[in-house]
Amino acid sequence: MQSFTESGSPLAELIRGRRTINLFQPETPPLETVLQAIELARWAPNHKHTEPWRFHLIGPQTAGKIVDLNARLVTEAKGTEAGEAKRARWSAVPGWLAVTCVRSEEELRDEEDYAACCCAIQNLSLHLWEEGIGVKWSTGAVTRDPAFYELLDLDPRERRVVGLLWYGYPASVPEQRRRPVEEIVVELP
Repeated sequence: MQSFTESGSPLAELIRGRRTINLFQPETPPLETVLQAIELARWAPNHKHTEPWRFHLIGPQTAGKIVDLNARLVTEAKGTEAGEAKRARWSAVPGWLAVTCVRSEEELRDEEDYAACCCAIQNLSLHLWEEGIGVKWSTGAVTRDPAFYELLDLDPRERRVVGLLWYGYPASVPEQRRRPVEEIVVELP
């Protein structure tokens, strides 16, 4: 395999430095900063310019209902103690955003649009990280529950939940490593 040198550009450092944040400070970041991130998210690549992403800013009332739903689901699966621990953790999240994808009747288009929404989330996450704001992208059971769709006033035949995003100023930033490039690249003749 040909050797390479890691880029030290500001963009490369931003990409390498971004982390999934699980614990946040209580302060909610400014809405203007989140809207700037959404503006950049919409520049993600998308086949045939479908722009399938929809961003749902979740306020405290809806967030509280999501916390209750998730605590119920966790309690049913793992017991009361686990459900209450999850409730406490989720109740401390300062910012909430859901990203959904407009569904397509064409299976291939549906997958392409979902992938485009994932790219949009990465754009959003990188901009927020650059502003000192961390994100956790969740695709847990709560995001697939019919009651979640009801809370967001969504028809699952028309929209697909791509993720529930928490955002805020990090209380801690985890360390992380990646496999060497040589382990993940396959060269073909």
